[in-house]
Amino acid sequence: MSAPASSPPPIVILTGAGISRDSGLDTFRCAGGIWSQVRLEDVATPDGFRRDPARVHAFYNARRAQLADPAIQPNAAHHALARLEQDYPGEVLLVTQNIDDLHQRAGSRCVLPMHGELRKIRCDACATVLPWDHDCSPAVACPACGIAGALRPHVVWFGEMPLEMDRIYAALDDCGLFLSIGTSGTVYPAAGFVSHLSDLGMAHTLELNLAPSEGASLFDDGLYGPASEVVPAVVDRILRGDIPGW
Repeated sequence: MSAPASSPPPIVILTGAGISRDSGLDTFRCAGGIWSQVRLEDVATPDGFRRDPARVHAFYNARRAQLADPAIQPNAAHHALARLEQDYPGEVLLVTQNIDDLHQRAGSRCVLPMHGELRKIRCDACATVLPWDHDCSPAVACPACGIAGALRPHVVWFGEMPLEMDRIYAALDDCGLFLSIGTSGTVYPAAGFVSHLSDLGMAHTLELNLAPSEGASLFDDGLYGPASEVVPAVVDRILRGDIPGW
């Protein structure tokens, strides 16, 4: 993700569950939300899937159905980031920890879902990744290789390595501005991105969150409030060239 010297510096954006909260999707910490009704060890780990694949499939089937609800739509923050990608004259890479597809539905094209995608399925037998918008179970055979019981959600679980880390770190090493949006700063390796940039000392770092994260002190600046309000305002400032210190 290198840019010619005459081009504006590349931007890397990290988004977490907080950006989709205003769209009606639960975060891990939403009281009464879907994640509060299960143990993460049961539905978001490889061991949990090995113990009870039917339960894990049922959990992600419900999440997939929620995402298909017409009421779940990209909010102003998603649309603002799509506008930034379209109107900014330099490169923009959007790295998301979210497994929803709201960034893509808002119009963002350069999206890297480091924790996978809810609307895809993966076969452990042949490694094929397929679009998937309906229910799955251990009895379903892989459309590519025909083996039953090998399909799993295309989601990175706790204990697994996020996707495309080499590409992410190459982009971080080259960026001039880093935005962290709607993330608690507790899940690694994403939580370590700002520390990596702080050590390099090359990029301006900005946290946009409902409240300061655990790593807020590592950022050069922070703006706090609902993502659907804060993110559009910051995108306007970026496009005007009005980010102090950058």
